[in-house]
Amino acid sequence: MINQGPVITIDGPSGAGKGTVSQLIAEKLGWHILDSGALYRLLSLAVSHHGMSVDDTETLKVLAEHLDIQFEQSEDGKIDIVLEGEIVTQAIRTEEVGNNASKLAAIPEVREGLLLRQRAFSQLPGLVADGRDMGTVVFPAAQIKVFLTASAEERARRRSSQLEQKGESVDFDALVKTIKERDERDANRTIAPLVPAAGALVIDSTDLTIEQVVEMIFAETVKAGLA
Repeated sequence: MINQGPVITIDGPSGAGKGTVSQLIAEKLGWHILDSGALYRLLSLAVSHHGMSVDDTETLKVLAEHLDIQFEQSEDGKIDIVLEGEIVTQAIRTEEVGNNASKLAAIPEVREGLLLRQRAFSQLPGLVADGRDMGTVVFPAAQIKVFLTASAEERARRRSSQLEQKGESVDFDALVKTIKERDERDANRTIAPLVPAAGALVIDSTDLTIEQVVEMIFAETVKAGLA
């Protein structure tokens, strides 16, 4: 595989801050961004929209290969995620969609269908790729690999805060349980388990600010001569 530009991979479990950190790093460097988790969530939503079965793996693979998606910058500078012509930026962030996405991600045919699509995002001047297997499977030759994590309780606290801001009620203990179950499923799947890539910079963000995490990663880009 020949990358079109340098790549920084930021892997880790849900709620560790990967998305926010990746966007800030990409903005700082002027690079492209890939939210690979959004691809699985988009597939999860498309499966729901089309009334498909998660047991029909061949049809799921075809859907993954031909998923009609765009990442468009909105007027306020944020990224709008479009599925089959519909803006679904918020719709893909529900707990149900996330849990189903985690299940779909454990299906080998689905991962195969999305692999080349993800690699195609690597273009000059560079790419910041956020996900769970960016450094281990999708971009194994990435110049910088980061594994960002945090305690399940801290990730649940962050998620519950987001949901409460949207006016949704939260069962904190149930949320912690869901997060731990997802972690175990992601870490123990046979295909592309959620583990730090060899040589990855492991950052526990439990007691760190977003700014501190960004500075730690940016320092690595400077050290590698990429900034």
